[in-house]
Amino acid sequence: MVLLHRLRGGACAVAAVVGAGVGMTATTGCSSGGDAVADARPTGDLTASVRNAADVLARYGTSKARTSMEMAAGGTRVTIRGEGGYDFRRAMGRLRVVLPKDPAGSDEHQPITELLAPGALYMKDRGAGVPSDKWVRVDTSTLKDGNLVTGGATDPAAAAELLRGVRTVTYVDRVDLAGVKVTHFRGTTDIGAAAKAASPAVRGALAAAAKGFTQDIVPFDAYLDDAGRLRKVRHQFSFTNQGRTVAVSSTTLLYRFGEPVVVELPARRDLYTGRVRV
Repeated sequence: MVLLHRLRGGACAVAAVVGAGVGMTATTGCSSGGDAVADARPTGDLTASVRNAADVLARYGTSKARTSMEMAAGGTRVTIRGEGGYDFRRAMGRLRVVLPKDPAGSDEHQPITELLAPGALYMKDRGAGVPSDKWVRVDTSTLKDGNLVTGGATDPAAAAELLRGVRTVTYVDRVDLAGVKVTHFRGTTDIGAAAKAASPAVRGALAAAAKGFTQDIVPFDAYLDDAGRLRKVRHQFSFTNQGRTVAVSSTTLLYRFGEPVVVELPARRDLYTGRVRV
Protein backbone atom coordinates (compact mmCIF):
# COMPACT_ATOMS: atom_id res chain seq x y z
CA MET A 1 0.00 0.00 0.00
CA VAL A 2 1.23 3.49 -0.79
CA LEU A 3 0.39 6.72 0.98
CA LEU A 4 0.20 9.73 -1.32
CA HIS A 5 0.64 13.36 -0.37
CA ARG A 6 -1.84 15.13 -2.66
CA LEU A 7 -1.25 18.24 -4.71
CA ARG A 8 -3.90 20.81 -5.46
CA GLY A 9 -6.50 19.54 -7.87
CA GLY A 10 -6.17 15.94 -6.65
CA ALA A 11 -2.87 15.02 -8.29
CA CYS A 12 -0.78 12.68 -6.16
CA ALA A 13 2.73 14.02 -5.77
CA VAL A 14 4.76 12.93 -2.77
CA ALA A 15 4.62 9.20 -2.26
CA ALA A 16 5.55 7.47 0.98
CA VAL A 17 5.56 3.71 1.32
CA VAL A 18 3.52 1.66 3.68
CA GLY A 19 3.44 -1.89 4.37
CA ALA A 20 37.29 -1.55 -10.08
CA GLY A 21 37.43 2.19 -10.19
CA VAL A 22 38.02 4.20 -13.34
CA GLY A 23 40.02 7.42 -13.12
CA MET A 24 40.02 10.19 -15.68
CA THR A 25 42.96 11.26 -17.78
CA ALA A 26 43.04 15.02 -18.08
CA THR A 27 44.83 17.95 -19.61
CA THR A 28 45.16 21.32 -17.92
CA GLY A 29 44.47 24.76 -19.35
CA CYS A 30 43.27 28.22 -18.36
CA SER A 31 40.25 30.26 -19.29
CA SER A 32 40.70 33.53 -21.12
CA GLY A 33 40.07 36.51 -18.84
CA GLY A 34 39.16 36.51 -15.16
CA ASP A 35 40.44 33.90 -12.75
CA ALA A 36 42.36 30.93 -14.05
CA VAL A 37 40.13 27.86 -14.27
CA ALA A 38 41.35 24.29 -14.60
CA ASP A 39 39.87 22.69 -17.70
CA ALA A 40 40.61 19.05 -16.91
CA ARG A 41 38.80 17.74 -19.94
CA PRO A 42 38.71 13.92 -19.80
CA THR A 43 40.30 12.16 -22.72
CA GLY A 44 39.47 8.55 -21.86
CA ASP A 45 36.28 6.53 -22.29
CA LEU A 46 33.57 8.82 -20.89
CA THR A 47 30.94 6.10 -20.92
CA ALA A 48 33.13 3.76 -18.88
CA SER A 49 33.93 6.48 -16.35
CA VAL A 50 30.25 7.11 -15.70
CA ARG A 51 29.12 3.50 -15.98
CA ASN A 52 31.66 2.32 -13.40
CA ALA A 53 30.77 4.95 -10.79
CA ALA A 54 29.00 2.37 -8.61
CA ASP A 55 32.11 0.17 -8.53
CA VAL A 56 34.28 3.09 -7.43
CA LEU A 57 31.85 3.95 -4.62
CA ALA A 58 31.94 0.34 -3.42
CA ARG A 59 35.73 0.50 -3.34
CA TYR A 60 35.65 3.58 -1.11
CA GLY A 61 32.98 1.99 1.07
CA THR A 62 30.96 4.69 2.79
CA SER A 63 29.94 8.33 2.56
CA LYS A 64 27.61 10.91 3.96
CA ALA A 65 24.63 11.66 1.73
CA ARG A 66 22.12 14.41 1.11
CA THR A 67 19.09 13.88 -1.09
CA SER A 68 16.54 16.15 -2.70
CA MET A 69 13.47 15.08 -4.61
CA GLU A 70 11.42 17.71 -6.40
CA MET A 71 8.03 16.80 -7.83
CA ALA A 72 5.94 18.96 -10.10
CA ALA A 73 2.39 18.38 -11.35
CA GLY A 74 -0.58 20.58 -12.14
CA GLY A 75 1.33 23.79 -11.45
CA THR A 76 2.35 22.73 -7.93
CA ARG A 77 5.92 21.94 -6.95
CA VAL A 78 7.06 20.24 -3.73
CA THR A 79 10.49 19.18 -2.48
CA ILE A 80 11.44 16.36 -0.09
CA ARG A 81 14.90 16.47 1.51
CA GLY A 82 16.94 13.78 3.21
CA GLU A 83 20.27 13.50 4.99
CA GLY A 84 22.28 10.63 6.43
CA GLY A 85 24.93 8.09 5.52
CA TYR A 86 25.38 5.15 3.17
CA ASP A 87 27.50 1.99 3.06
CA PHE A 88 28.01 1.07 -0.59
CA ARG A 89 29.63 -2.27 0.14
CA ARG A 90 26.62 -3.47 2.11
CA ALA A 91 24.10 -1.43 0.05
CA MET A 92 22.65 -0.13 3.29
CA GLY A 93 21.95 3.37 4.52
CA ARG A 94 20.07 5.53 6.98
CA LEU A 95 18.32 8.79 6.03
CA ARG A 96 16.24 11.35 7.87
CA VAL A 97 13.65 12.47 5.34
CA VAL A 98 11.70 15.70 5.73
CA LEU A 99 8.37 16.01 3.90
CA PRO A 100 7.10 19.43 2.78
CA LYS A 101 4.08 21.17 4.20
CA ASP A 102 0.73 20.51 2.60
CA PRO A 103 0.00 22.86 -0.33
CA ALA A 104 -2.05 25.08 1.97
CA GLY A 105 0.99 25.40 4.24
CA SER A 106 -0.95 24.43 7.34
CA ASP A 107 0.29 20.94 8.17
CA GLU A 108 3.78 20.09 9.44
CA HIS A 109 5.03 16.55 8.90
CA GLN A 110 7.28 14.77 11.35
CA PRO A 111 10.61 13.72 9.78
CA ILE A 112 10.69 10.09 8.67
CA THR A 113 13.59 7.78 9.47
CA GLU A 114 14.34 5.51 6.51
CA LEU A 115 16.61 2.48 6.52
CA LEU A 116 17.70 1.34 3.07
CA ALA A 117 18.74 -2.28 2.64
CA PRO A 118 19.05 -4.78 -0.23
CA GLY A 119 15.50 -5.40 -1.41
CA ALA A 120 13.83 -3.51 1.42
CA LEU A 121 12.85 -0.08 2.73
CA TYR A 122 12.08 0.45 6.43
CA MET A 123 10.23 3.56 7.58
CA LYS A 124 9.61 4.90 11.07
CA ASP A 125 7.54 7.88 12.26
CA ARG A 126 5.41 7.83 9.12
CA GLY A 127 2.26 8.24 11.21
CA ALA A 128 -1.15 7.37 9.75
CA GLY A 129 -1.89 4.82 12.45
CA VAL A 130 1.56 3.30 12.84
CA PRO A 131 2.70 3.20 16.51
CA SER A 132 5.70 5.45 17.15
CA ASP A 133 7.87 2.52 18.22
CA LYS A 134 7.15 0.42 15.12
CA TRP A 135 8.74 0.23 11.67
CA VAL A 136 7.00 -0.41 8.36
CA ARG A 137 8.87 -2.64 5.92
CA VAL A 138 8.25 -2.89 2.21
CA ASP A 139 9.82 -5.13 -0.41
CA THR A 140 11.24 -2.69 -2.99
CA SER A 141 11.02 -5.27 -5.76
CA THR A 142 7.22 -5.04 -5.46
CA LEU A 143 7.14 -1.26 -6.04
CA LYS A 144 6.42 -0.09 -9.56
CA ASP A 145 9.27 2.42 -9.34
CA GLY A 146 11.66 0.15 -7.42
CA ASN A 147 11.87 2.87 -4.73
CA LEU A 148 13.51 5.33 -7.10
CA VAL A 149 10.72 7.76 -6.20
CA THR A 150 8.32 6.19 -3.69
CA GLY A 151 10.31 6.73 -0.48
CA GLY A 152 10.93 10.40 -1.24
CA ALA A 153 14.68 9.73 -1.61
CA THR A 154 16.35 7.62 -4.28
CA ASP A 155 18.52 4.94 -2.69
CA PRO A 156 22.13 6.20 -3.27
CA ALA A 157 23.25 2.77 -4.48
CA ALA A 158 20.35 2.63 -6.96
CA ALA A 159 21.17 6.17 -8.12
CA ALA A 160 24.72 5.07 -8.93
CA GLU A 161 23.73 1.68 -10.35
CA LEU A 162 21.31 3.39 -12.73
CA LEU A 163 24.36 4.78 -14.51
CA ARG A 164 25.35 1.25 -15.57
CA GLY A 165 22.75 1.57 -18.32
CA VAL A 166 24.32 4.66 -19.92
CA ARG A 167 23.18 5.16 -23.50
CA THR A 168 24.68 8.58 -24.22
CA VAL A 169 27.14 10.74 -22.31
CA THR A 170 28.84 14.05 -23.04
CA TYR A 171 31.37 16.19 -21.19
CA VAL A 172 29.87 19.48 -19.96
CA ASP A 173 32.56 21.25 -17.94
CA ARG A 174 34.71 21.34 -14.83
CA VAL A 175 33.09 22.91 -11.80
CA ASP A 176 33.71 23.43 -8.10
CA LEU A 177 31.37 21.39 -5.91
CA ALA A 178 31.63 22.18 -2.20
CA GLY A 179 35.32 22.94 -2.58
CA VAL A 180 36.09 19.89 -4.75
CA LYS A 181 36.88 20.05 -8.45
CA VAL A 182 34.56 17.70 -10.34
CA THR A 183 33.80 16.84 -13.94
CA HIS A 184 30.21 17.33 -15.05
CA PHE A 185 28.77 14.77 -17.45
CA ARG A 186 25.30 14.78 -18.99
CA GLY A 187 23.51 11.98 -20.76
CA THR A 188 20.80 9.35 -20.72
CA THR A 189 20.60 5.93 -19.14
CA ASP A 190 18.33 2.95 -19.73
CA ILE A 191 16.67 1.51 -16.61
CA GLY A 192 16.23 -1.93 -18.16
CA ALA A 193 19.88 -2.14 -19.22
CA ALA A 194 20.98 -0.90 -15.80
CA ALA A 195 18.89 -3.58 -14.08
CA LYS A 196 20.58 -6.33 -16.09
CA ALA A 197 24.05 -5.00 -15.23
CA ALA A 198 23.31 -4.03 -11.61
CA SER A 199 24.77 -5.67 -8.54
CA PRO A 200 22.53 -8.27 -6.84
CA ALA A 201 21.67 -5.88 -4.00
CA VAL A 202 19.68 -3.51 -6.22
CA ARG A 203 18.91 -5.66 -9.26
CA GLY A 204 15.41 -6.58 -8.13
CA ALA A 205 14.41 -2.98 -7.42
CA LEU A 206 15.71 -1.72 -10.76
CA ALA A 207 14.04 -4.60 -12.60
CA ALA A 208 10.74 -3.56 -10.99
CA ALA A 209 11.35 0.06 -12.06
CA ALA A 210 12.06 -1.05 -15.61
CA LYS A 211 8.61 -2.66 -15.71
CA GLY A 212 6.79 0.11 -13.86
CA PHE A 213 7.93 3.29 -15.59
CA THR A 214 6.32 4.13 -18.90
CA GLN A 215 9.72 5.14 -20.32
CA ASP A 216 13.02 3.38 -19.68
CA ILE A 217 15.24 6.27 -20.81
CA VAL A 218 16.21 8.59 -17.95
CA PRO A 219 18.20 11.84 -18.42
CA PHE A 220 20.97 12.42 -15.88
CA ASP A 221 23.69 14.83 -14.79
CA ALA A 222 26.64 13.20 -13.02
CA TYR A 223 29.58 14.87 -11.28
CA LEU A 224 32.74 12.79 -10.73
CA ASP A 225 35.86 13.84 -8.85
CA ASP A 226 39.39 13.07 -10.04
CA ALA A 227 39.34 9.72 -8.22
CA GLY A 228 36.28 8.69 -10.24
CA ARG A 229 33.95 8.99 -7.24
CA LEU A 230 30.40 10.06 -7.89
CA ARG A 231 29.94 13.27 -5.92
CA LYS A 232 26.54 14.28 -7.24
CA VAL A 233 23.96 12.79 -9.56
CA ARG A 234 20.60 14.10 -10.71
CA HIS A 235 18.04 11.92 -12.49
CA GLN A 236 14.92 13.21 -14.25
CA PHE A 237 12.00 10.80 -13.94
CA SER A 238 8.39 11.16 -15.07
CA PHE A 239 5.28 9.06 -14.54
CA THR A 240 1.54 9.32 -14.95
CA ASN A 241 -0.71 9.55 -11.89
CA GLN A 242 -4.48 10.09 -12.04
CA GLY A 243 -4.15 11.16 -15.66
CA ARG A 244 -1.47 13.78 -14.96
CA THR A 245 2.22 13.62 -15.73
CA VAL A 246 4.38 14.06 -12.65
CA ALA A 247 7.94 15.28 -13.29
CA VAL A 248 10.49 14.22 -10.70
CA SER A 249 14.02 15.55 -10.27
CA SER A 250 15.98 13.37 -7.82
CA THR A 251 19.40 14.58 -6.66
CA THR A 252 21.92 12.68 -4.53
CA LEU A 253 24.98 14.45 -3.09
CA LEU A 254 27.82 12.32 -1.66
CA TYR A 255 30.66 13.60 0.54
CA ARG A 256 32.97 12.71 3.45
CA PHE A 257 33.92 9.32 2.06
CA GLY A 258 35.15 6.66 4.44
CA GLU A 259 33.31 7.85 7.53
CA PRO A 260 31.63 5.09 9.56
CA VAL A 261 27.98 4.43 8.74
CA VAL A 262 26.02 2.30 11.19
CA VAL A 263 22.75 0.75 10.01
CA GLU A 264 20.92 -1.66 12.30
CA LEU A 265 17.77 -3.19 10.86
CA PRO A 266 14.79 -3.54 13.22
CA ALA A 267 13.95 -6.88 14.76
CA ARG A 268 10.87 -8.71 13.53
CA ARG A 269 9.01 -7.84 16.75
CA ASP A 270 9.49 -4.13 15.95
CA LEU A 271 7.77 -4.34 12.57
CA TYR A 272 4.21 -3.09 12.17
CA THR A 273 1.89 -5.52 10.39
CA GLY A 274 -1.43 -3.76 10.83
CA ARG A 275 -3.36 -1.59 8.45
CA VAL A 276 -2.13 1.94 7.89
CA ARG A 277 -4.62 4.77 7.63
CA VAL A 278 -4.22 7.17 4.72
